[in-house]
Amino acid sequence: MLRLVAQVLSGVRLYLDLLKRVLTDTVFAPEPDLNASDAAFLLQFTSHYVKGRAISMLPLARLDNIEACVLDVVERGVPGDLIETGVWRGGATIFMRGILKALDVRDRSVWVADSFEGLPEPDAERFPREAQAHQGVVMTKVFDRFAAGEEAVRKNFETFGLLDEQVRFLKGWFKDTLPSAPIERLAVIRLDGDYYESTMDGLTSLYPKLSPGGYVIVDDYGEDDWTYCRRAVDEFRAANGIAEPMVMVDKRCWYWRRGG
Repeated sequence: MLRLVAQVLSGVRLYLDLLKRVLTDTVFAPEPDLNASDAAFLLQFTSHYVKGRAISMLPLARLDNIEACVLDVVERGVPGDLIETGVWRGGATIFMRGILKALDVRDRSVWVADSFEGLPEPDAERFPREAQAHQGVVMTKVFDRFAAGEEAVRKNFETFGLLDEQVRFLKGWFKDTLPSAPIERLAVIRLDGDYYESTMDGLTSLYPKLSPGGYVIVDDYGEDDWTYCRRAVDEFRAANGIAEPMVMVDKRCWYWRRGG
């Protein structure tokens, strides 16, 4: 029996590792080098992700982080669903659903929250750095403000056989959808809204629903050049007396586990 269990777990690991590689289009090609210069990384990022076939633009380390967090809450029985706010082509949420499917977890949903119209317009007076980036050539002409339509994301889920009743879509700006979202409890929150207000909207609406022992992952916490994401997180943590340490996934992505 123990040998059979080990074989099943090995099969799950193989599936998840392959899923990560397919979602990031790194089966036969390396991922962009996070340690490259900013200019070199931008070129690699644009070529590989934005103009390429990848469904997720996350480095493999960040998908490893999602996997570790989801496996941990499942193993420890931390109650709640999984959510990503800001999904682009859906890769991270597809991976979340793939983990639940591989583990035969049927009592948790994956929430897919996005405008499906790209990033919102930042307040230029309050967030000049973001407003400048939002209107810049790279964001408008190259990234198309990370817009990906809902139908395209649904088709991506279908491609992997993972679009079912455990996948729930929240379409619209976070300030409109998250406060009234019919979510009871969460075990993993992944914030990838890029800007201050999108990050704060996610924290304000979703953190009260996070179970003790659950995780908050902030994709852009380490970014300084074009976003105030870190300021939003630091202000929210300070205002709510959150003392759990931030843990680095890579230099741009950080997370913490809720105590209690």
